Amino acid sequence: MNPLTSSAAPVSQAFLRRRALWNNISRYVLMLAALTSVLVTVGIVYVLISESLPFFQHVAITDFLTDTQWTPMFENAHFGVMTLVSATLTVAGIALAVAIPAGLGLAIYLSEYANDKVRETVKPFLELLEGVPTVVYGFFALLFVTPLLQTFLPGLSGFNLLAPGIVMGIMILPYTASVSEDAMRSVPMQLREAGYALGYSRFRVATHVVIPAALSGITAACILGMSRAVGETMVVAIAAGQNPRFGFDPTEGAATITSFIVQMAMGDLPHGTIAYQSVFAAGLVLFLITLLFNIIGFYLRRRFREAY
Repeated sequence: MNPLTSSAAPVSQAFLRRRALWNNISRYVLMLAALTSVLVTVGIVYVLISESLPFFQHVAITDFLTDTQWTPMFENAHFGVMTLVSATLTVAGIALAVAIPAGLGLAIYLSEYANDKVRETVKPFLELLEGVPTVVYGFFALLFVTPLLQTFLPGLSGFNLLAPGIVMGIMILPYTASVSEDAMRSVPMQLREAGYALGYSRFRVATHVVIPAALSGITAACILGMSRAVGETMVVAIAAGQNPRFGFDPTEGAATITSFIVQMAMGDLPHGTIAYQSVFAAGLVLFLITLLFNIIGFYLRRRFREAY
């Protein structure tokens, strides 16, 4: 018997046992990480539902969804959540109207036109925008953007939805631009070369070849930006005002769902009151809106995903 073979066999078996042990440990650690995210989500849903159920025992769901007044602290209280939803969707819509065209244009430039040096210069500035605290964006909207807009719109209120919507569009621009650019850069070069072979210009290749091929990732970027805009708190709490008003006029101030939650959190609400429970009911609506956008994004990603 060869001594090298006999001595190598036990070492190989020990190595295999160690590898199997580490594989099992890694699998359970990763499973624990996945379960943690699931348990956190379940815990959030449990808290929202358990605290909202007593609220809906006093307030009918039909009144909650159809009333156009939101005055939980008044003696004659009204709980029309559409007042908060209208302001939330207005601000988020303005933000997307700013972020999607600007983000898509920036993604096209970085993916199709910019050289490596320019790309390495622009990307850190995008990441810097992500790191700016949202409270800074809020005071920027209140003290700079609002006075600037008032020079063009003299009737613009000091607290309005237009300024925070524009600033939120700038704030979510890194999300839409970075994710869209990554999706466009993942498109195989053969598709671009096929477009050039047909006589397409670079811009036509970008808009008629690259964007349709990367539409799944671009859709994910838009949904991510929308979810980020809907859940934003400090910008609207500072610059949009905290006066609940039903309507979609961006020149007037209004309270969004998140700004109402902040307003109530800073007060001294007794535990168990209807006003206290309305915070969780509004939070549940915000959670459902975000969930709806994520479901729509998941469907669109499946609908437009291309396999290459």
